[in-house]
Amino acid sequence: MRVIAGELGGRRLRSPRGEATRPTSERVREAVFSMLGELGGLRVLDLFAGSGALGIEALSRGAAAATFVDHDERALAAVRANLESLGAAARVVKSDAPAFLERDSGALYDLVFLDPPYDSAPELGVRLSELLPGVLAEDAVIVTESDKRKPLDLAMPQADERTYGDTRIAIHRG
Repeated sequence: MRVIAGELGGRRLRSPRGEATRPTSERVREAVFSMLGELGGLRVLDLFAGSGALGIEALSRGAAAATFVDHDERALAAVRANLESLGAAARVVKSDAPAFLERDSGALYDLVFLDPPYDSAPELGVRLSELLPGVLAEDAVIVTESDKRKPLDLAMPQADERTYGDTRIAIHRG
């Protein structure tokens, strides 16, 4: 797996061992970032970070800062290793997503990536919809990735939705 474009384009990314993490494919990441456009200066939150590929791609494309959140220590070790090997600085937090959102309401993010384990996505939608507004900057964009058969539905205005095989990408406005 590699960073697709930007300052860090072509650099390799490490993925956590085991089957608990499902890295976003390069094809899907390319499509997501094409939909997002310019990222210069944005503050990014990568919840359910896994390898950190989405947040790192955003940093490579000009985002000003990123926070990576995951509850799995193997995933966090991969994120830290990726950031270190790329010479990128970012905040890395061990927490589940709802607890982080409840605790971190002082920070505001312009771009949020939500890529939970596919099996848990349907039941997370209501809780995340309640908590996300507390961390969203004005005109924030939320990108969700889920299985098209078990979608992560947020109670927020949806601007776009696309499917790539079994993967559903939805873009919401905060």
